[in-house]
Amino acid sequence: MSDAADGTGGDSEHVQYDPSSSQYTIFECPDCDNTVLALGRDDPPMSCHDRPMEPVTDVEMRVKPPEVRQVLLDAFGLPKTGLDICLCVIGDGPLSASEVADTLGYDRSTVTRYLNKLVELGLLRRSELNREDGGIVKAYHSVDLERMRRETLVGFYVWAGEAASLIEEANLTKQDYLEENPDRELPDVFWESFADE
Repeated sequence: MSDAADGTGGDSEHVQYDPSSSQYTIFECPDCDNTVLALGRDDPPMSCHDRPMEPVTDVEMRVKPPEVRQVLLDAFGLPKTGLDICLCVIGDGPLSASEVADTLGYDRSTVTRYLNKLVELGLLRRSELNREDGGIVKAYHSVDLERMRRETLVGFYVWAGEAASLIEEANLTKQDYLEENPDRELPDVFWESFADE
């Protein structure tokens, strides 16, 4: 296994949490396993057991840095097409689905599907506009920037919380397996088999 694959080498594609330079801080409770992530460099955001939480300073694991497109895909189900549509409406809206499709050269049904998803996520809003020649058309607008910031951040935290819960459940399952089978090694495919349990 290469250094990059096992996360121990100096591969530039991996990063290690550095509390002195990161734009976020990880805090933990000194008395239990409660851990929180806080954006910014402020004091501990909360207390646990009536004591301020302490910043984590000794993270050895290296991780591959996220890319914004991959984060949007994983957390919100937004691939490049969805991101293009969102940015189009933010930049030129209000727009109808047909106008977005014409601007980007995408199929109208694809555009409509993503517009509905973006409204559902809180990244866009939908209203009905009266046409000059009569009739009503659904138009899509950008939401307030501060609201968008909050919605995307909270949405990501929900996703990250679900991911953290899954990892914790897998670790507890691994611990239970080892306690129940002290004379057996952990299977090489443990992580794959965990998903099926």
